[in-house]
Amino acid sequence: MAYPYQIQSKEQYDAHYRESVENPEGFWAEVAGHFQWHKPWEKVLDWSFEEPRIEWFRGGRLNITENCLDRHLEQQGDRPAIIWEPNDPGSEGLTLSYRQLLDKVMQLCHVLRRNGVQKGDRVCIYMGMVPELAIATLACARIGAIHSIVFGGFSARSITDRLEDAQAAFVITADGAHRGNKAIPLKSVIDEALEQCAFVKKVIVLRHTGTAISMKEGRDCYWDEEVKQVAAAGKPFFPAESMDAEDPLFILYTSGSTGKPKGVVHTCGGYMVYASYSFVNVFQYQPGDVYFCTADIGWITGHSYIVYGPLLAGATTLIFEGIPTWPDAGRFWDIVDKHRVNILYTAPTAIRSLMSFGTEPIEGHDLSSLKVLGSVGEPINEEAWQWFHEHIGKGRCPLVDTWWQTENGGILISNLAGVTPAIPTFATLPLPGIQPVLVDEKGAPAQPVKQEDGSSITSGNLCIRFPWPGMFRTTYGDHERFRQNYFAAYPGLYFSGDGCYRDDKGNYRITGRVDDVLNVSGHRIGTAEVENAINSDPSVIESAIVGYPHDIKGQGVYAFVVCDPEHTPGEEARKAILQTVTHLIGAIAKPDKIQFVSGLPKTRSGKIMRRILRKIAEGALDSLGDTSTLLDPGVVEEIKAGRV
Repeated sequence: MAYPYQIQSKEQYDAHYRESVENPEGFWAEVAGHFQWHKPWEKVLDWSFEEPRIEWFRGGRLNITENCLDRHLEQQGDRPAIIWEPNDPGSEGLTLSYRQLLDKVMQLCHVLRRNGVQKGDRVCIYMGMVPELAIATLACARIGAIHSIVFGGFSARSITDRLEDAQAAFVITADGAHRGNKAIPLKSVIDEALEQCAFVKKVIVLRHTGTAISMKEGRDCYWDEEVKQVAAAGKPFFPAESMDAEDPLFILYTSGSTGKPKGVVHTCGGYMVYASYSFVNVFQYQPGDVYFCTADIGWITGHSYIVYGPLLAGATTLIFEGIPTWPDAGRFWDIVDKHRVNILYTAPTAIRSLMSFGTEPIEGHDLSSLKVLGSVGEPINEEAWQWFHEHIGKGRCPLVDTWWQTENGGILISNLAGVTPAIPTFATLPLPGIQPVLVDEKGAPAQPVKQEDGSSITSGNLCIRFPWPGMFRTTYGDHERFRQNYFAAYPGLYFSGDGCYRDDKGNYRITGRVDDVLNVSGHRIGTAEVENAINSDPSVIESAIVGYPHDIKGQGVYAFVVCDPEHTPGEEARKAILQTVTHLIGAIAKPDKIQFVSGLPKTRSGKIMRRILRKIAEGALDSLGDTSTLLDPGVVEEIKAGRV
């Protein structure tokens, strides 16, 4: 067995799951005991969902980077830790061994300390998918600073919001990033964001694209110049800061049902244990495998399954700078062939996009190295599942359909590759330690409903009734929001915000969000956040955002917009709205469809009936339900007639 906590059979899964429910503290203490700790914990678990309060391995001290890097040196210091595949297939990539990666992390630790970063400081990282992004992440963790990575596609306004919320006084960025045939100007976006953030003391800038940028004297410095000064001073080793298991490791902002993004806080000890445990079990990682997750490190998938999970397991993790369709739709298959990738973890959006090109881009590529496929970010439809399994996995690779969220820290429900059965479109079984429960709108346990074939299906809102080590601990600076958003709806339970059904064999199938959050290409986007951006356009009186089925993205963004009577809605207004959303949030939040309307369906109390708008956007025009109680039922007919 490669890892002492790796499950290798369905019988073993059943036994581990049973133990994790009957004796959770003993179960997780045994897993945690396989990591390096400076000081053992005093109490494995202390929790209350009513308060809410969750503490794992309280009093234990560690540094996650020693477990990611230092402890691997003796046995595999020269094994590849990171393989970097650049955006341009003609450019030279980079491979860093565990020893080389640790050296670069320690160099940057000295740079951070030299620039004033201390334990507990918040550091905003805004970069493209380059090795230095992982190095910056690990350097923050080693020094005890709290990293807050912002996806490189977010706008200056979105960065300002996150900087202000975290009061992050330090920024690490790059001159620019490559993404397909586009050059993304990162430093200029940071400069715009910092116009509102006078509290930022230092900005460290990586030279990557050669884009012309401005540097503010006294605040901005170049990464390479700082590293040279550290090297000249002869400071190779940097001791890892001793952290309490419950000290914050990172803040990651995710869209909520209100306009303000939530700062999800993950802590050092529990996150470490769960990220590693879930990685080696779900993907059945074996030493020497090359693992390729196509996500961006700016999202939780990249945190847990590009950086921390793989490195904790001593894996070889591949970082890709580009996109799957540039310079052609065979880019992923080029990478799999070139690097002999064994495990490929990607999103249904990417799969559906590549499906649209047919199988020709796959031809001529040797995919025989693949052993495991994975899907993440949203429920995968059966057509995409079958295409991925047949054409990429050649029908021989287990496909893991993973369900989890930013708040969860790691995968909660999934089949284990080749160990537990896969069922197309089902996430299937919970991992050990995860105790799902389905409830109705009133919080009562959902009841099974008999089907025509004699089986039964239980449908409801997906909650979890017991904590797991990787779950988040609070929303940064606002614990009441943490309580209200996740624990107030169903007392004593953590509410995921997703709907779900369970078959009579205990397999779970996720049906999507039940709150005002959309899942677009695997990215959570709050409807209120988009509405706030649209409403800031001077021509707009109000707007409403709903999701609708999208062939590629899974969910598309449909905007119903009421304009000021003095402005004629048309192409110019449409372009202005798209530009506004792109500027305030980022291109990922742009509406796919905009319908200009004279009014929105509202109750007499003024509440917008999104249920009706959602049905119209989906094209279900004959199942809108009773509209007679609306303030103006006639507006519904107008909206139906003008559907885009």
